[in-house]
Amino acid sequence: MARKIILATITLAALTVLSEPRAFAQGHMGTPQEQKACSRDAQRFCRKDLGNDMAVQGCLQANRAKLSKSCNKVFQSHGM
Repeated sequence: MARKIILATITLAALTVLSEPRAFAQGHMGTPQEQKACSRDAQRFCRKDLGNDMAVQGCLQANRAKLSKSCNKVFQSHGM
């Protein structure tokens, strides 16, 4: 059970690298394509949280109904 929680946390962290394209180079996780898909949504809905990966991910999830199709696909591809 603890292992599943750790894996889930790592997966969530991987999705939170959405603030801007250069974030990947700064040690954030997530593919450049995922970052690009969600960067506009992160800037639009989660500006106050940029720089805090977990907060951005939570913010994007809280605004899921408003996300662009491309960003929503990122969450769907990770089973969220």
